[in-house]
Amino acid sequence: MNANEARLARNTALAVCALVGLRLAAAAWTPLTFDEAYYWMWSKSLAGGYYDHPPMVAVVIRLGTMIAGDTPFGVRLVSILLALPMSWAIYRAAEILFGGQRVAASATILLNVTLMAAVGTLIVTPDAPLLVASSFLLYALAKVLESGRGAWWLAVGASAGLALLSKYTALFFGPAILIWLASVPKLRRWFLSPWLYLGGLVAAGLFAPVIFWNADHHWVSFIKQMGRARIEDFRPTYIAELIPTQFAFATPLIFILGVMGLYALYRRRAGAMAARVLINSMFWTIVVYFTWHALHARVEANWFAPVYPAFAVAAAVAAIQVQWAPREQRTIDFCRRWAAPTGVVLFGLLIVQANTGMLSAYRRDATVRSVGVGWQELAGEIEAARMRTGASCVLAPDYGTTGWLAFYLPKGTCVAQQGQRIRWVNMPEPSPAQLSGKLLYVHEVEQEMPAALRDNFAHVETVGEARRMRGPLVIETYAFDLLEGAKGDVLDRSPPPELQ
Repeated sequence: MNANEARLARNTALAVCALVGLRLAAAAWTPLTFDEAYYWMWSKSLAGGYYDHPPMVAVVIRLGTMIAGDTPFGVRLVSILLALPMSWAIYRAAEILFGGQRVAASATILLNVTLMAAVGTLIVTPDAPLLVASSFLLYALAKVLESGRGAWWLAVGASAGLALLSKYTALFFGPAILIWLASVPKLRRWFLSPWLYLGGLVAAGLFAPVIFWNADHHWVSFIKQMGRARIEDFRPTYIAELIPTQFAFATPLIFILGVMGLYALYRRRAGAMAARVLINSMFWTIVVYFTWHALHARVEANWFAPVYPAFAVAAAVAAIQVQWAPREQRTIDFCRRWAAPTGVVLFGLLIVQANTGMLSAYRRDATVRSVGVGWQELAGEIEAARMRTGASCVLAPDYGTTGWLAFYLPKGTCVAQQGQRIRWVNMPEPSPAQLSGKLLYVHEVEQEMPAALRDNFAHVETVGEARRMRGPLVIETYAFDLLEGAKGDVLDRSPPPELQ
């Protein structure tokens, strides 16, 4: 490595560390989202699987809270730090596939300043470890191509297995890899090699705990997630949401670079055939499926996380390697110059808005219900009502409220979701003594208590209300209902809809 290359690698590493530092600061300031609080509860009872997802997100949170405690910063710490190995993997993958450190540095920075990576590692969901595993999978496949050594298929299998432990979307990497091997003549020899299948065994071995957990729980998680692929109601209007949401999550300038890079790879204007096909197969296999999925249901923007490593490499190829016509080159130059600053500014504005609401003049926005601003104060009022009434346990109607209550109420407080018990099957239930006393049911005022729940108690009384605020904005108003004299089982143990 010459002096210029060493300086480029060092500057890239410093930039990534600065971006990670910015996320750590944002993590300490921003209250948990309801999904994070839910996954934090998972982390207290680690298992091979959960109703919604495989277990990796719980492991990531558990590691962070072991270091920094049960705080928003602790919950997010390891997820944010995983951006460091992710960056190394994408740097090396781009360098191998397209033969240059400028492409590698560009791909690394562009991936890190997308909102998908910046927010996706800050807000801990299964997409955070999936994004990291996807980057390592691309790197391992690049090493298979570069070295021709079969042992690298074991690394491919390990990366795929860790991706599967993160989210079921990783199943699409299997077809993507097979398409790559079948499409590149010189790679077809791997179909006759035991290394390919040994890599598959490694992936299956890592995924085995999820399979065993599902086998013990009537395959409920598989049924829940795989059932989404079934088209029951044709509604193609959802397709119109795909491009605008990715335009925002990629950030506009990186989205333009990525699209132009994919076009250039399609037109064979950069890279060898095997590199081009790898990027396309890793990107389009998942994108085509989600486009088909959008024919009948909404596709959340974060579901595209596993394609972003390949997309960032395509964007870097467009920015660095492709020779464009003068008009197109002006667009490329503008995007390349301003993509990183724009991504950082958008991230900063999003964090400020989520925490304060200032940018929308304190009106409601897309973040207002999911980010737990105001829950610290609300939890204080709920705890005061619990102490005043002598309630032995706090009940909630949904998993989000349950997670927030468990996180923000004093440690050790009995908290339980009254229904959907499959979500908590790995966790200890409240004791009979806790459920036999007075109970405090916390719910949004506009959501009436279910009749079946009300009829199950001899006495039901509203004992208070409290508002969750973000500045002057009332986000939600919660009612506190005191329940006494249970006539039957307090918790609704009906099977989930997937098993009915």
